Amino acid sequence: MKKINTFGIQFVIRKHRIKDDKAPIYARVTVNRERAEISIKKRIHVDNWNNGRGMAKGKSPEISKLNSYLEQIRSQLTECYQELVINKEVVSPEAIKNKFLGVEDSGETLKGLVDYHNTGMDSNLRWGTLKNYKTTEKYIEKFLKQKFKRNDIFLVELNYKFITDFEHFLRKYQPEDHHLPMGNNTVMKHIERLRKMTNLAVRLGWLDKDPFVAYRLSFKRVEREFLTQLELDTIKKKQFKIERLQYVKDLFVFACYTGLSYIDVMNLKPNNIRIGINRMTWIITQREKTTTPVRIPLLSQAQVLIDKYKDHPRSVNKGTIFPNISNQKLNSYLKEIADVCEIDKNLTFHVARHTFATTVTLTNGVPIESVSKMLGHTDLKTTQIYAKVVEKKISDDMAILEKKLSGKKSQKKKSK
Repeated sequence: MKKINTFGIQFVIRKHRIKDDKAPIYARVTVNRERAEISIKKRIHVDNWNNGRGMAKGKSPEISKLNSYLEQIRSQLTECYQELVINKEVVSPEAIKNKFLGVEDSGETLKGLVDYHNTGMDSNLRWGTLKNYKTTEKYIEKFLKQKFKRNDIFLVELNYKFITDFEHFLRKYQPEDHHLPMGNNTVMKHIERLRKMTNLAVRLGWLDKDPFVAYRLSFKRVEREFLTQLELDTIKKKQFKIERLQYVKDLFVFACYTGLSYIDVMNLKPNNIRIGINRMTWIITQREKTTTPVRIPLLSQAQVLIDKYKDHPRSVNKGTIFPNISNQKLNSYLKEIADVCEIDKNLTFHVARHTFATTVTLTNGVPIESVSKMLGHTDLKTTQIYAKVVEKKISDDMAILEKKLSGKKSQKKKSK
């Protein structure tokens, strides 16, 4: 039996969006009890609207002109409906709305692009990177619901305004949990991921024009936090009676003397520890993030901690050097350690990697090329960021020395 569609068009006003006593008018399209609303970009004084008839009331030229315009909209929407029926396409309020708005020719949607990317790149992207894309997807969904009252939009609807509106949404977003609002660089990372996905759409032929063509990402340079030698020594010497804090401290110190990230420390296995050149013990592994090979001569401060934990029951059971602990818990416990050690810095596990690059290696004269290799950087420019930090420290130290020397000169002059 042939399905018969029930179709209707009604004009309504949104009283909760009244401005200067005028409410916006919407065309409400209904098909088989489902409906979609379209703004017709007109407003009317609430007293001049007939709710029952869905039209303006009165006989002034302005009112007559508005009602004539509403009938034109009704006629255009009816034509869109009839076109779908004649072409035997799926008839729905959204389909009519999209045809009316002129976006019906693009079957590809933003949600479809995100799904295609995250599914297709599942085997190419590392778990941590894919997780970040999933987070960006979550914010896109929230933005669509808030801004458009929709779960999806067509790719052809993406434009400069969409991107800037999404940026504004992210900057103003208030998390429901304990997390702080997003900083500038976090916002930019979400938009950067969206750009990478739209670039994919352009390459696939799903988009004719890059919506990011006029948009510029604006990352702010952030000073890399690291520990001074005094701060590192303070943590090293501190002994904790609470086992979890002692273990986290040991992991952190180990990373300070190897430069390994959290995931690379957790993945470290006994076969990653090998005897290399000059009979030295080396860590030979690859970065989880980039799969770049990493070879690090093992310093005695790190070797002691390997020996301490390699036979731990949880390490043996998992086949790793260190017992597993989540990154979230680890960073939470590091905050406690920083408080106890009176270190006024945002202590995270990644600070250990920065400390290895600056305080442990570059400051002690290890060539930047060697440091770059041990960190697993594929571009020396990435490592040069740390060199600039060290240069700044040298500059500050020399400024202090200059003051001391100037003080001694003035004292000698006074004594004469």
